[in-house]
Amino acid sequence: MRRHDFEPGKLVVGLVLLGGCAAYLASAHGSWHFPAYALLPVLAAGFCLAGLVSFLAFVIRRSRARGADPDGPGGRRPLD
Repeated sequence: MRRHDFEPGKLVVGLVLLGGCAAYLASAHGSWHFPAYALLPVLAAGFCLAGLVSFLAFVIRRSRARGADPDGPGGRRPLD
């Protein structure tokens, strides 16, 4: 099985959505009350943060790839 790249932006999106779900569940349970419209800007900010994290991961991955040996370690081409 091929290794997959770590994508931190997807992790941030997942955490943002889980936080939103937890807030709605807490509100439905009655343990926490907040206006429903307040969650939308928070979710939008979380998605913007996820986009920024994805962009930074892309820039770091690209800069590391430019400095790497094109033939791979040991002078051999990696198997695809």
